[in-house]
Amino acid sequence: MKVEIWSDIACPWCYIGRVRFEKALAQFPHRDQVEVIWRSYELDPYAPREATHTVNEGLAKKYGVSVEEAETMVARTARVGAQEGLELRFDRVQPVRTFDAHRLLHLAAKHGVQGKLSERLHKAHFTDGENVADHETLVRLGAEVGLDADEVRQMLASGAHAGDVRADIQRGMAFGCQGVPYFVIDERYAVSGAQMPDVFLGALHRAWADSHPAVQVIGGESDAACDDAGCAI
Repeated sequence: MKVEIWSDIACPWCYIGRVRFEKALAQFPHRDQVEVIWRSYELDPYAPREATHTVNEGLAKKYGVSVEEAETMVARTARVGAQEGLELRFDRVQPVRTFDAHRLLHLAAKHGVQGKLSERLHKAHFTDGENVADHETLVRLGAEVGLDADEVRQMLASGAHAGDVRADIQRGMAFGCQGVPYFVIDERYAVSGAQMPDVFLGALHRAWADSHPAVQVIGGESDAACDDAGCAI
């Protein structure tokens, strides 16, 4: 079974949603047969490579509220994150473009460490306050999850995987993705937002049941049959 997750490093609900999904997956009896693929999504393709404002200032401008009101908004999100074991330090977050980080995630997928890098990028952005648009920062974070630093540096210096990032975004749109996180199971079922684990678990069970239908026995038991114990004659 395949689960595709559209997510952005700059999205706190994506960080929260991944934890809730992973809790559900841990309870799913067929979890070893589930392939998880992280898909790219850019919330702000016009964000700068160097932070020019704080999260609170950006939200205040976007929603036309005061900085103090924006602070209240992010405090609520931080409390929800804390309930899931996450430390969301919005006072440290650097609002920057995530396009190159998504390119790096595609490289990580080729080496089987995409999930590890996705989680590390979220922590770097929301807890450590790192600039996830800075190439040397990305080189270091990639190396932390097992990627070759020189390969990462060369990839970032090129335009590699830019088309893959854009293709992910287009694919998401085809499945109805208008915001993140967005989960698509076996290209048939979608779960939108950072739902609670029981919602994800229910979706996994339903998708599994649809792809592995139980055989319906018609007519009940019969004496006119043979089994391992022999034949009824």
